[in-house]
Amino acid sequence: MPYPDRFYPVVDSLQWVERLTKLGVGTIQLRTKELDDSQALQIVSDALAITKGTQAKLVVNDYWRAAIVAGAEYLHLGQEDLAEADLKAIREAGLKLGISTHDDSELATALAAEPDYVALGPIFFTTLKSMRFEPQGIPKITEWKKRIGTIPLVAIGGIKFEHAAEIFAAGADSIAVVSDVTQNADPDARVRQWLGLSAEAA
Repeated sequence: MPYPDRFYPVVDSLQWVERLTKLGVGTIQLRTKELDDSQALQIVSDALAITKGTQAKLVVNDYWRAAIVAGAEYLHLGQEDLAEADLKAIREAGLKLGISTHDDSELATALAAEPDYVALGPIFFTTLKSMRFEPQGIPKITEWKKRIGTIPLVAIGGIKFEHAAEIFAAGADSIAVVSDVTQNADPDARVRQWLGLSAEAA
C-alpha cells in the first residue's frame, strides 16, 4: 500500500481513530495538542493498540518522543516541532517522517530533513486553526510537486470531497482531510465516498 494513502484524515481523539479504523481507512493522523509527555505516551500507545492488526497506519503528530517509545512507525512534524526534534533519534527509530510546509523557506527546511512526504497547506481557507499563511490555492500544488519530484505531496487545508479530483489532477499524491470528516453530518458516509475515490484511482 502507498504511504500516505490518497485519503488521509486527521483527527484529535481515540474515538475517531477507532471509528476510521473500523471503516477501513489506510492512513490516520492523530493530532492532539497541549499534552505532557506521559499523556502523549498514553494516547499514542492507546491509538497504536486500536490500529494494531488492521490496515490502518497511525501517524503521530508532533509527539516524536512518545512515537519512539510507543513503537510507532509514522510521524508528522510541523516546522516548529521539526526545529526542536532529534532527527537522528527519529531516523534511528525507523520512523517515516512527514513535514508541513507553507512557503519556500519551509520547503527548503523540510527537504533538508529528507522527509517521506511533504504537506502543503492551507490549500483553501480553513477555520479550524488560525493560520499565519494565506490560502495557497490549487496552482501551488503543481509548482510544489515539480520541485519535490518523487517525494509524495500531501495537500491540506479546507479541502472537501468535491475538490478532490481537481487537487489530484494538480499533482497531489494524497489529501489530508479534517473538517470534511469530523464536522460532517454523516461522517461514515463521507469517509466511504473518499475511500471509493481512492479505490477508483488505485
